[in-house]
Amino acid sequence: MSESTKLPKQKRLSRRDFLIVLGVGAAGLFAGVRLSTPALRLRLVEWLEGSGGPPGDIDAPPDAWFEITAENIVQLFLPKTEMGQGVHTGLAQIAAEELEIDLDQMQVFHAETDRLVDPVATSASNTISGLFIPLLEVAATLRELMRSEAARQLNVQPEALNLEKGIFSLKTDPGRQRTYGELFQFAGEWELPENPPALKEPGQYRTIGQPLPRVDLPGKITGRAVYGFDVRLEGMLYGAVARPETIEGRLTNASVGLAASQPNVVSVVAEEDFAGVAAESREQAYKALAQMELTWDAGRLWQQAEIDAMISVGEGQAVVIQKEGDVEPHLESGTIVQAEYRTPMAFHAYLEPLAALADVGQERVQVWASTQAPNRLRSAIAEAIKRKEAEINIHPVYLGGGFGRKIDERAAVEAARLSQAAGRPVQVAFNRQEDFSTSFLRPPTHHELRASLDGQGRLVAIEHQAASGEVAFPFLPGFMRTVLGADFGSYRGAMIFYTVPHIKTTAWRVSLPVPTGWWRGLGLMPNTFAVESFIDEVSKVANKDPLEFRLQHLPTDERGGRVRQALQAAAERANWGAALPEGHAQGLAMNYDLGTIMVEIAEVSVEQDRILVHKVTAVADPGLVINPDQVKAQTEGAITMGLSATLLEEVQIKDGILQANNFNQYPLLRNAEAPDIDVLVLSSGKKPSGMGEPPIGPIPAAVANAVAAATGQRLRRLPLKLQAA
Repeated sequence: MSESTKLPKQKRLSRRDFLIVLGVGAAGLFAGVRLSTPALRLRLVEWLEGSGGPPGDIDAPPDAWFEITAENIVQLFLPKTEMGQGVHTGLAQIAAEELEIDLDQMQVFHAETDRLVDPVATSASNTISGLFIPLLEVAATLRELMRSEAARQLNVQPEALNLEKGIFSLKTDPGRQRTYGELFQFAGEWELPENPPALKEPGQYRTIGQPLPRVDLPGKITGRAVYGFDVRLEGMLYGAVARPETIEGRLTNASVGLAASQPNVVSVVAEEDFAGVAAESREQAYKALAQMELTWDAGRLWQQAEIDAMISVGEGQAVVIQKEGDVEPHLESGTIVQAEYRTPMAFHAYLEPLAALADVGQERVQVWASTQAPNRLRSAIAEAIKRKEAEINIHPVYLGGGFGRKIDERAAVEAARLSQAAGRPVQVAFNRQEDFSTSFLRPPTHHELRASLDGQGRLVAIEHQAASGEVAFPFLPGFMRTVLGADFGSYRGAMIFYTVPHIKTTAWRVSLPVPTGWWRGLGLMPNTFAVESFIDEVSKVANKDPLEFRLQHLPTDERGGRVRQALQAAAERANWGAALPEGHAQGLAMNYDLGTIMVEIAEVSVEQDRILVHKVTAVADPGLVINPDQVKAQTEGAITMGLSATLLEEVQIKDGILQANNFNQYPLLRNAEAPDIDVLVLSSGKKPSGMGEPPIGPIPAAVANAVAAATGQRLRRLPLKLQAA
């Protein structure tokens, strides 16, 4: 890559910076000084968008991250959860790079909360991008500390040593050696340097950038990998907990009833807000739970039409999150285009429901859980059972899918409450019906877009108004609503990337009675569906090819150059504009999210009012590529999940009850319906950006745009359904 095409240094947001920004923001709002609320909020939005996502960096000494065995095996303890996305492999490659070892010399583990490495939430596609520099630095620091120790023991200068595969040897006498394993035992005596050593340049990488096999694959193939459902302790019990049937259901009275007299029941808990049973088997626990005497207040019995009416532009609180020029007067002249789009509620629909095992002892509390947020979970358990956080150790295990839902603490909190009552370890594992009926959901959205074209078919002005239920705010301190106004999770992907003289994006935030929250990509997929579908509609009015229309409106900065390269690469790879089989058509969509560029071209046909997606060509540019196979796998997985949501998935509510409680009522895309997915990976820059979520953004618009090209029908609501001829 030439010097002129190198990316500027990406602005990363540390946890300290994040808190400072919020603190300044809160002070400005409540003191009413210097910044008006709209101006402050625009600055906060700009900061969050430019930072590459919420903070993910960790500050911990080397021996919190690493242990090295006498056999010279490096054990890496990671503060981020492996839930199928392959991040443990990518992070291991980063560490191996500066340690100068091969990946097969490394073992990777989830860090417990007792370690100083301080596990944090795995979310927002920032695991690898957030830990890239910290992990390089801590690995390089450990390497140089061991080099100094080896030099001391061998009575030479550090420069006199060679290093290969974790073994230091004298350049003049290779037989004189010290291994990492021999040196690491002195780690507690070393003084950490004030600044980390100089890091390698990308041209020197040996491990980063290679398609190495996943470190978690052997355990998952052989069955040794441990998930939340798999954890077993001697003497453990199984828990069953009473749950409401309706979304506003509330337990008002609970008594033991006949539950305690049921076979193999060890403990029954009947409290004002909680009712549960711990028994020798899961089946016995559920049978005993049915014998408790419980009274419920069902709350308001909400209907789907009421939810739809609430999610509409003009309802709730409006915050301008993007403003350039002066949109309003320029939407009164020229060729005006306008459209509206809707997306429904959706489940996470992962393979493994919530599961955790807790062992509440007198001195210590040990919890094994499928969780995306170990520290948050520790705090919730401490509050629930009135114990100090320092007494609680969370053991994260593998997740059978998360997509944002595994931030839910209920299984672990319930297991802790039942274990405290029973005096023995207790596992609580939701069944599928419980997991569906008590889930928080991807919120519904409504979008209104307007644009004005000049006589040459170029955009003069564009406005996007996006209404959504909350995504991030339900899990954050209440003051965030006051400071930010707009939910950054909901408006992700809503802002206009293209170069237009006059732009305005407004986020409408609605608090719904239905619990909503994190879902893969947050608002990225609904917002990209609306924006990229609308860009196609505008290009048709302008009588221009959708690809050329996008290219004409790209920024002229380096981001725009990267997007141009990705668009052109995708068009070439998919043979955009070439002849297709009869009845087939292509649709294009793209997004720029968290520093990652995704372009997707869908080839579809329609058969008896059924949309068939034959092929998706995707180009991914996530900055520096750590493992190209991981990038391809995440792209394929996100496209498949997004395509399922595009064509099939929708949650309805009737009489206050979510109208699906298992997969027979909530269809997902099957293998036979999945398209061929062709992924081209581009690597640019010196740092990686996120890959877990960006590929899910473009797929609904790409398919909708292809359907419009094939049939002339413009579908503006997910899931896409053709109108009968």
